[in-house]
Parts: sequence; C-alpha cells; structure tokens
Amino acid sequence: MRKPLVMGNWKLNGTKESVTALVNALKAPADKAAAKVDVAVCAPAVFIGMVEDLASGSKLQWGSEDCDVHTKGAFTGENSPTMLREFGCTYAIVGHSERREYHKESNECVAAKYKAAQENVLIPVLCVGESEAEFDAGRTMDIVRAELKAVIDLCGIESFKNAVIAYEPIWAIGTGKTATPEIAEKVHADIRAYLASFDADVAAGVRILYGGSCNAKTAPDLFKQPDIDGGLVGGASLKAPDFTAIIEAAEANA
Repeated sequence: MRKPLVMGNWKLNGTKESVTALVNALKAPADKAAAKVDVAVCAPAVFIGMVEDLASGSKLQWGSEDCDVHTKGAFTGENSPTMLREFGCTYAIVGHSERREYHKESNECVAAKYKAAQENVLIPVLCVGESEAEFDAGRTMDIVRAELKAVIDLCGIESFKNAVIAYEPIWAIGTGKTATPEIAEKVHADIRAYLASFDADVAAGVRILYGGSCNAKTAPDLFKQPDIDGGLVGGASLKAPDFTAIIEAAEANA
C-alpha cells in the first residue's frame, strides 16, 4: 500500500512572518493525518533553517526546492545536498519545469541532481511533464519517458524504491488549468506501466504525485484515482486553510 504524500512547493515566496504563521498552522493538520498521509513543505533555501526550528517535534516534514550535484566547493550560490540534510530536509525537488526552462537543466542534469540527493540521504522528488504544445501533439509520454529514462540510465530502476515522482503538466502550472482526473490518472498509470517494463515491484511501490494546479477544489477527485498518490502543490500550499483541505482530501481517500 502506497502512503499518500501531500507536498507544498513554495517557490519564490515567503517572509519570516508568513513562514512562521504557515508552518505553525500546518503542524496540527500534519500530526492529525500522519497515520495515513505524509505531509511536507519545500521551502526556499533561506527559510529551511526556520522551517526546521518551527516544525521540529511535529509530523510535518520539509525539504528543498532544488539541490546541487556537488556537496562542496567553488560553486557560488548553490545548495549542497549535505547542507540541506544538515538542516533536517527529507526531500529535494529536482527537475521542476521552472528549473528546466529558466535554468536550462537537461534531463541528464536533473538525473545527476537526483543521484546526488539520494547519495546524501535525501529523497528526490523527480518532476516530469509536458508543455501545452507537446500535450496537444499527443507527445506527453514521449517527453515523460525520456525524463524518466535519463534517471534509469544513470541510477537504475531500483533507485525509484527511494524516490517520488511528480507529474506536472506544464500547461497546468500556475495557470488555473488542471488536467481532468481522467487525464491525470491516465498519465500516472502510463508512468507506472513504463516503470513496470523495467521492474514491476518497483513500479507498484513508487509514489506518483499530481503537480498541476492541485488545489482544495480539485484535490478530492484527483486523489480518488488509483495511481495518483497525492499532490505537489504550488500556490494553494501558501494558504493554510487550502493546504489543510488538500491534506484532508488525501486522508479521506487513503
């Protein structure tokens, strides 16, 4: 049985005041849901120490929005996976579409970050997904398979025993558009089938999250789908009532 995971990705948002209020508000819902659902927030690096201090002792987990391939050295501005782990991070998001687009991260670069995260005791959250043009052209799984295959080639299929996948249709991120539960489920099922072509047991066990404008309104129907194991939540994760409702939707369908 796969335990659902609801994860907030704060992106480039937050102040000391808002982070304090948000984390304090999420501890009780995370504790309440803990038997059935894992709850986590991924914060900008500058706030991770605050999140550690605020969330310690609760069931709320935390992680980073990215990590570097290097653990130390002359790489100004990067965030080492060993440093992230020192501040209590459980997860590191890798390959988010915004990183792929704005920072020109290739599939091979993302795979290297995934490998570095795992080697330093972080659980990588591998983001995969297609643009609107690729979706319209029916190329969704061509894109997703290539993104997965880069990781399999570098790290092996067994690596997905200690990883999370987030399917994020790029055309639905921050746009208010959401893939219908049926569209999202088909892609999730196709991802699991593709992984099963390498190892059925690994495919059956890996958690696959939906990450395209998942919010309090859409979450209940999305989480009813058999291959959707939770959500990677953007804007709604910045609002405690909305994120709490998403956690409760995952708990209800666990």
